[in-house]
Amino acid sequence: MQTGLYVVGTPIGNLSDMSPRAIEVLKNADLIAAEDTRVFGKLASHFDIKTPRVACHDHNERDVVPELIEKLQGGATIAAVSDAGMPAVSDPGFRLVRAARAADIPVFVVPGPTAFVSALVLSGFPSDRFTFCGFFDEKKLRDDNKIRHTIIYYESPNRIMATIAALARVMPERQIAIVREITKIHEETIIGYPADLVGIEPPRGEIVIVVAPAPEHKMTDSEITEIVNDIAGTSMKSAAADLAARTGISKKEAYRRLLDKGGADD
Repeated sequence: MQTGLYVVGTPIGNLSDMSPRAIEVLKNADLIAAEDTRVFGKLASHFDIKTPRVACHDHNERDVVPELIEKLQGGATIAAVSDAGMPAVSDPGFRLVRAARAADIPVFVVPGPTAFVSALVLSGFPSDRFTFCGFFDEKKLRDDNKIRHTIIYYESPNRIMATIAALARVMPERQIAIVREITKIHEETIIGYPADLVGIEPPRGEIVIVVAPAPEHKMTDSEITEIVNDIAGTSMKSAAADLAARTGISKKEAYRRLLDKGGADD
């Protein structure tokens, strides 16, 4: 191993995803900077990694990073890990990498699983362009909707239903994929329009939301009729708003089509 900082990806659920190189680096480093030493302790025990470790997380990074840089400058080899996945991706790590770069310390990556990329693949949505927005923030949702390609969020299970409702209000025309428990026993991908998913049983576990690109083409009459049939039976006001958002037609036209169908409630 060359001396320097190693950014090491660890499993996001299934321990079989741990790479042989990651194990080798973690065993041979002089020190491991872990987001949570107790969480990493379980992984270390499983793979018989006995390297000394120190906590490096959001709350102590400013104090710990200078100490780690000093050790690196002294010739130590340090491996940085988060609780799961790749460090610095919605996890601690980027400040340490930035400081190492500024100090001219070699930085190496040991790639590992990343939840948002795995969810993108599982969604089947276009992946040629996408934006990862980190943890969902409803205050930024209308600005996020200006992103017309695929969008990805992390979300917690205790907020997921409120998030689906917010997406139904702001992005009703865009399908979403709710991907949970990636690589674990209960891995599941649920796909649909947000309005169709507001009544599902609340998903549990680690959750990633993938939002499909906004529709680019004008829908045909038959496609619009299919959506009219799908949402008929709801209140006229909400059905018209949903239809207009999902098809791009005006609300006036949406009302007309719903009245012609006769399926929306007053």
